[in-house]
Amino acid sequence: MKHLTFKRILILGIIATAVVCLLPTFVDVWPHKKINLGLDLQGGMHLVLEVQNEKAVEAELERTISELKKDLRSEGIKHLGITREAKNKILAKISGPENKAAVEKLLADDYPNLEIPATGTVEGGISFTLRLPDDEADTLKKLATEQALETIRNRIDEFGVSEPDIRIQGDDRILLQLPGIQDPDRAKDLIGKTAQLTFQIVNDEADLNSALSGTPPVGSEILYQKREDSTTGAETLVPFLIKKQVLLDGSLLTNARVEFDQYQQPQVGIEFNRKGARIFDRITAQNVNKRLAIVLDNTVYSAPNINERIAGGKAVISGQFTLEEAKDLAIALRAGSLPAPVKIIEERTVGPTLGADSVYMGLLSMIVGGVLVIIFMAIYYKAAGLIADLALIVNIILIGGALAAFEATLTLPGIAGIILTIGMAVDANVIIFERIREELGSGKTPLAAVHAGYERATLTILDANVTTLIAAVVLFQFGTGPIKGFAWTLGMGILASLFTALVLSKSIYDLVLQNKKTSTLSI
Repeated sequence: MKHLTFKRILILGIIATAVVCLLPTFVDVWPHKKINLGLDLQGGMHLVLEVQNEKAVEAELERTISELKKDLRSEGIKHLGITREAKNKILAKISGPENKAAVEKLLADDYPNLEIPATGTVEGGISFTLRLPDDEADTLKKLATEQALETIRNRIDEFGVSEPDIRIQGDDRILLQLPGIQDPDRAKDLIGKTAQLTFQIVNDEADLNSALSGTPPVGSEILYQKREDSTTGAETLVPFLIKKQVLLDGSLLTNARVEFDQYQQPQVGIEFNRKGARIFDRITAQNVNKRLAIVLDNTVYSAPNINERIAGGKAVISGQFTLEEAKDLAIALRAGSLPAPVKIIEERTVGPTLGADSVYMGLLSMIVGGVLVIIFMAIYYKAAGLIADLALIVNIILIGGALAAFEATLTLPGIAGIILTIGMAVDANVIIFERIREELGSGKTPLAAVHAGYERATLTILDANVTTLIAAVVLFQFGTGPIKGFAWTLGMGILASLFTALVLSKSIYDLVLQNKKTSTLSI
């Protein structure tokens, strides 16, 4: 027990921890995170999405029109129509030329971001051409793409994909790499779901059949609910006449989760924040005995009758869901709605067979390279080479343990990083051994030669490895996907190499030589 110093116990503890973290990757011994394999190793999906961010600008113009109508009404100014025109313009027709000054003041005070390139006269009044400046439109497009990125990232995180690669390409494209996806169609549906949730009143006062055969009443539209026959599986579309006015939308949601009704059918329970709860309370109080349509992406999911005022800000979306559909809907609502629709413009699927081949070839190259290095070190440096070989094996175990412990992703370039690390680890030992040989040649004892060799080689080894570590950190910070995988294994490999070369192998030498009386050393 006298040989078990604190330093050696700490070394054994680090190695044991690495083994414990790495073992579940190969044997199902206890629940623990395994090493995550990247898209190139385990297969998965590669998608490029195009964000239709022009829709975000159109939505902003529509909101501006709605707000302008409210403000004119509150000022007692009548309008003859306010419409969205091409090239990000709004045409506002105001009744009565005497209202010109009041409208100009309203626009200057409350809508300073709108340009007024032209004014004119129309029958019974005046017209204003309002325009959203190009820089404002470009900002809205950029924000829409960035918000779409975050929304998709939230959905993918809740979907359960480990280490996805999600980033913006250009002005309106998003790149996704999703390793290990088992159900690509479900993933695509979830990613592309706009998830714009609205609450609107069903127009039961007008005749639905007349609206279907002719034109819906002003301020109403026809939306459909999908219903599936449980026995035949046939899908039918049930029409609803819905008032266009949105009373409440999904931006005020705080939670959405899967629940079960009295018949154990899945449904989605939703909760609003304080503001949303007040609005929902007011809506239900003002519309008792009317139907409230719950609309998601212009599809009616349910239209329950409001029997009484509902306080507390809680509601239920029911719609004959399967459990999987209810889960995906809850994920989409929790993650938030996309600010603009997205379109898949490129799709590639990496099959698990190709991934397995990559794993096999990568591991084979690592094993072959490692074995050749081990044989060389054992032949050229004899017993000292065996110590270096032991340190090299521990080095690989430490890298694998770190990958599992930090839930990092192993990619094909990551395997290349491990192979590079093997070479760098051996390089450190070569520097040390050559220094020890020089010290032995000057007549020092084996123990003194070992200590002097390590002391004089340490600065050189640190200099070479720290500069490489800085490069690995930069690659990890600014790289993506496989490049990050390479940088991670390279960085972890350098730290492991410094530990095994400067701490572990020296500790082994101290243990072997502290009681050795001979003046020779097998090196």
